[in-house]
Amino acid sequence: MPEESSSAPDAAQAPAASPTKKSAGHVIVDSLVAHGVTRSYVVPGESFLDVLDGLHDSPIETIVCRHEGGAAYMAEADGKMNQLPGIAMVTRGPGAANAHVGLHTAWQDSTPMVLFVGLIPFAHRDREAFQEFDIKSWFDTGAKRVMVLDHAERASEIVAEAMFAAMNGRPGPVVVGLPEDIIQQEIDATIHPKIPVATGGMTVTDWKALKAALQAAEKPLFVVGGNDWTQEGATALTNWLEEHNIPAAAEWRCEGTIPFDSPSYVGPIGYGRPKPTYNLLEETDLLIFVGTVPGDVITDGFLVRQDWGKKNFLVTIDPSLRGRSGPVSYQIVAKPDVFVRDLVMINLPVREEWTAWTERMRGEQEKFAALPPAAPTDGPARMDTLMANLVPTLPEDAMITLGAGEHTNWAHRYFPTQRYASMISARNGSMGYSIPSAIAASLANPGRRVVTIAGDGEFLMNGQELATAAQYGATPLVIVMDNQEYGTIRSHQERQYPHRVSGTQLRNPDFALMAQAFGGYGVRVERDADVPAAIDAALRAIDQDGTFALIHLIVEQRVKAY
Repeated sequence: MPEESSSAPDAAQAPAASPTKKSAGHVIVDSLVAHGVTRSYVVPGESFLDVLDGLHDSPIETIVCRHEGGAAYMAEADGKMNQLPGIAMVTRGPGAANAHVGLHTAWQDSTPMVLFVGLIPFAHRDREAFQEFDIKSWFDTGAKRVMVLDHAERASEIVAEAMFAAMNGRPGPVVVGLPEDIIQQEIDATIHPKIPVATGGMTVTDWKALKAALQAAEKPLFVVGGNDWTQEGATALTNWLEEHNIPAAAEWRCEGTIPFDSPSYVGPIGYGRPKPTYNLLEETDLLIFVGTVPGDVITDGFLVRQDWGKKNFLVTIDPSLRGRSGPVSYQIVAKPDVFVRDLVMINLPVREEWTAWTERMRGEQEKFAALPPAAPTDGPARMDTLMANLVPTLPEDAMITLGAGEHTNWAHRYFPTQRYASMISARNGSMGYSIPSAIAASLANPGRRVVTIAGDGEFLMNGQELATAAQYGATPLVIVMDNQEYGTIRSHQERQYPHRVSGTQLRNPDFALMAQAFGGYGVRVERDADVPAAIDAALRAIDQDGTFALIHLIVEQRVKAY
């Protein structure tokens, strides 16, 4: 017979302890911490005060920005660097509208990012309340998912779903709406576990197909890109390419996955590329894209490499191949690191035609990237002189961030990108990205030399974020190339409407004085002879005073890097 139970309940019968209660806003913050988030970029609003209150005592650093576009750009840049979605928080209506530019960048650049948007109270919905808008209608076509926290008890679950959606498959932006009254409700504070992200990988069939294609190829070429790498994967691929004397090019504005000085690196493929690099895509008999696909920029508007008889291997975790141009011989569904893990097990004898092919294209890249003379000229300031004097001072782990415009071409040509994520840029051509991305890069990599090159038109789109840099100790070197015009648009204009300049000319303030007003170092340079001293003074201000520095370089119009 079973023993008679005592009057005292045993442990199994004892009542369970009451779960800890917290507001949904605080649970959202705790969930972000559990996912490894260390920094959020915020423009505050009364619609999500409870989340801001949760951030008060959390280990997440709250970076208060001056414009929602700047905050969104910073979060997007963070997502490019850290194998984790960048986090931005903005308020409803106007705030959400201002942040949209960062979402578009994240969408086209395949960057993991989560944008939290404070919303009107649930009880006020559909009554055209103050700053009300339809979050799903606004963002559905430009985000991977748009979710609204309509039930407070799902707060942690929605964070987990948002982080997963941003990283799963082709990375991208996710939007989460937070109704003001819902996030104030108390709920069980249990944290939803992280949802694992599939990484894919080569099957035996994939592996054999790739090996056979390599064995048959006389002029193989890898093109690497995207934001889904680690340094370990990039290094492993570089070593394998160098061992086999196989070349690799970089997707536009993705330089650094294969080091700048690697004997296998043959340069960037994108707008403004030199003709030998442009011809690579047509000349190669085996093209292997890793982490990206041949989109319109690489293929010159979907025109290059349209021959269905040529072999193209596309290695991407996105089975839909969205954004692809031209034929596909074979797709391997894998994230870059996992693909490289399997690739390095392919051992092939080095062939003379591979060596000759790689050395020829490497020679073209070395000529293209050779620094111009460092000695200043007698005339106006020149970007060539600046790069010739700046590059030799750069440490191996230096980073460059870029927005959009002709001013970026000097970085593409000369900046020595030696590591993965040493070039952080907006591949969707978004202006205003340079300053926010430089701040995010500096905050994420304290002690590293972070350089950004901004055009004069681009700088004024988010130059006010230098106040954010000063507030949080970001120390980028900012170079503003001032040619008093929207140079890229002027170039198109001259081709299509020659000698009819309209809507592209600018009159600018003294950007050096602006930098000083924001609390940094600023120097204005008009003569080429003054360039070397300006670089020395700016770097000294960063290293000794711990501040950001800005060089306002006044150049002539119609100057070009190539």
